Amino acid sequence: MTDRNSRSAGALAPTRRVFLASVGAFVAWAHMPRAAFAGTRDPRFVVVILRGAMDGLAAVPPIGDPDYAKLRGDIAIGSPGMAGTVPLDGFFALNDAMPKLKQLYGSGEALIVHAVATAYRDRSHFDGQDVLESGLTQPGASRDGWLNRAVTALPRGEAVRPASGLAVSPTVPLVLRGGAPVFTWMPDGLMPVGMDTSDRLAGLYDHADPELARAFAAGRTIDRMAAGGTAVKGGDITASFRRIAIGAGRLLAEPDGPRIAAISFDGWDTHASEGPENGQLGRRLGALDGALDALKTELGPAWADTVVAVMTEFGRTAHVNGTDGTDHGTATTAFLVGGAVKGGRVLADWPGLAPDKLYQQRDLAPTTDLRAVLKGVLRDHLGIAEPVLATDIFPGSIGIRPIAGLIA
Repeated sequence: MTDRNSRSAGALAPTRRVFLASVGAFVAWAHMPRAAFAGTRDPRFVVVILRGAMDGLAAVPPIGDPDYAKLRGDIAIGSPGMAGTVPLDGFFALNDAMPKLKQLYGSGEALIVHAVATAYRDRSHFDGQDVLESGLTQPGASRDGWLNRAVTALPRGEAVRPASGLAVSPTVPLVLRGGAPVFTWMPDGLMPVGMDTSDRLAGLYDHADPELARAFAAGRTIDRMAAGGTAVKGGDITASFRRIAIGAGRLLAEPDGPRIAAISFDGWDTHASEGPENGQLGRRLGALDGALDALKTELGPAWADTVVAVMTEFGRTAHVNGTDGTDHGTATTAFLVGGAVKGGRVLADWPGLAPDKLYQQRDLAPTTDLRAVLKGVLRDHLGIAEPVLATDIFPGSIGIRPIAGLIA
């Protein structure tokens, strides 16, 4: 893995009892003893899951790769003659829908990991999210999730209080299932995006027939355009993402509040009319940017000892399809943000985008295992021992070493 910056050649007022969630997202938290950490540290860890497979090549375009513009064509933002990005390190750029993330990057509070993937190598959202949340190598291999297992493995101090989790979701998500107690709650009258009939059909088609799923997605896009806008307007997306982040941040900031959280944002499956600059993807990246900024604001001084890990189940194809979108791919981009992050860098063992460098001749090739990133954070930020990470948190991953130097 290469640190690109070192190369010469990244009215809402929730209380302890009340948490207001938003359409299309869930928040979960786990309590941990503050006395478990040496000195005055009181670390927070937040996991953000972008469901639907975010296009890492559009979020953090490799503008220095000579094959990037040819592959991406009309959506190759940041390439010669095209706007849509701000530079990072001369090779990579950041989608300019994320100005707050760029500020965090500049202040050393954001690190970008590119060409990253889980152990999953197929293209089903259901199975990909299963592997992402279980921390294992195959779907259906576990009934509990790596974050729940991490809660039970946290170092214990003298003043231990029960570890528990809460999912603001109709059901407990896999990442939080396991031995640590988990409670679920959903605000009355709210139904998350993806639970309506159209999205249920989209999920079914995607799992059973990718070609039919692509056609169905294109049809839905046309319907939204005919109706004069997207199913969820950009402002609504921004407001809902931000609402979740504000609530989570306020809870995490409380002296005896949660210390571990997971947030999920839906809507990243961009088969048609992807719009990385001003379209649907650009709006969602902007909403994510606002959510991360809100989380920082609400955490206040606690931000200094916080790590937020942003991840998705897999990436998208390097080539653009016939509907100006991208299909299910493999490697993508992950973000680490927070005051405890050693940022201002892009970490990438870049595989290249030449035809013979693509995974299965279609995708950005994976060169970094997401588990190595998560292990590095869990070890160096939360104090979980490396042998426990390899056997209990991510079973069977003894050969995947934690990445060092992620934490300031």
